[in-house]
Amino acid sequence: MERLAGVVGVAQACSALSFPRSTFYRWRKAAEAPQQPDVSPTTRSPRRLSEPEEQKVLDLLHSERFVDAAPAQVWATLLDEGIYLCSERTMYRLLERSGENRERRAQLEHPPYEKPELLASGPNQVWSWDVTKLLGPKKWTYFYLFVVLDIFSRYVVGWMVAEAETAALGELLLSETIAKHEVDPTTLTIHADRGVPMTSKLVAQLYADLGVTKTHSRPYTSNDNCYSGAQFKMLKYRPGFPQRFTGPEHAKSHCRAFFPWYNDEHRHSGIGLMTPKQVHYGEAVVVTKQRQRVLDAAFAANPERFPRGRPRAPVVPMQVWINPPLDNV
Repeated sequence: MERLAGVVGVAQACSALSFPRSTFYRWRKAAEAPQQPDVSPTTRSPRRLSEPEEQKVLDLLHSERFVDAAPAQVWATLLDEGIYLCSERTMYRLLERSGENRERRAQLEHPPYEKPELLASGPNQVWSWDVTKLLGPKKWTYFYLFVVLDIFSRYVVGWMVAEAETAALGELLLSETIAKHEVDPTTLTIHADRGVPMTSKLVAQLYADLGVTKTHSRPYTSNDNCYSGAQFKMLKYRPGFPQRFTGPEHAKSHCRAFFPWYNDEHRHSGIGLMTPKQVHYGEAVVVTKQRQRVLDAAFAANPERFPRGRPRAPVVPMQVWINPPLDNV
């Protein structure tokens, strides 16, 4: 290309070869530029610390005084003492090269929390309880709804509306609920999250006195108390739930209407479309048989309407888990 351009000119040569002149001139300029000296990648920069100096910095960072300090803290502390070894960035670079660029500051570690794995194969084996806020008449005013739920039947065994969330009220509700349902406390497990009433010494003492087994959710793990959470969602998303309650009696009157409906009329999808009362008091077997007889009669009358064969009534699960083990999933 260069030779042809020398004979016929750059414009004619580029036109004949359909080659952009700008690219030709850029190539020519690069070829005429003075060559830079070849710098070997192993050449050490004159600004770089020597190996003894690097080792001195690393030894200082590893010392008992600075082993848990961030490089910025080390750099500033040394400056205050009239010492300069290298820049803060160089300290980070040396630590990174050694694979030590993680958190260096001394910090508390969260204690290991055991994942609760609870199994209920019948009513009154595992209860879950929680507290939710109900908006009061003014901003920043609340009422507190305590609810105790049987996870097998989803039956609300006890509830209470209060103007405060205290351990004493939680202890009172649990003790009265256990007595009301005549449950053997030694066969009962009560599960809750880590709210103040749930982890209080007063409630823990009640469990110890009665022989109740207690378990708690892991912090920030909502699935560990999923049944109580789902029940609260049912309460608050049902049509007619007030945006605000005018007073404690208003909240109590609403709950007096809601919980009988929830226990006695609501067909729960998680328990074979039975009501919690039917499952809690052992009526589910009879209801399932009755439903199956109706379905069998409908199938006998019009089998062509059931392309998948004889329909079967939904059944109540034999076991209910909070966090089933992996081999049970």
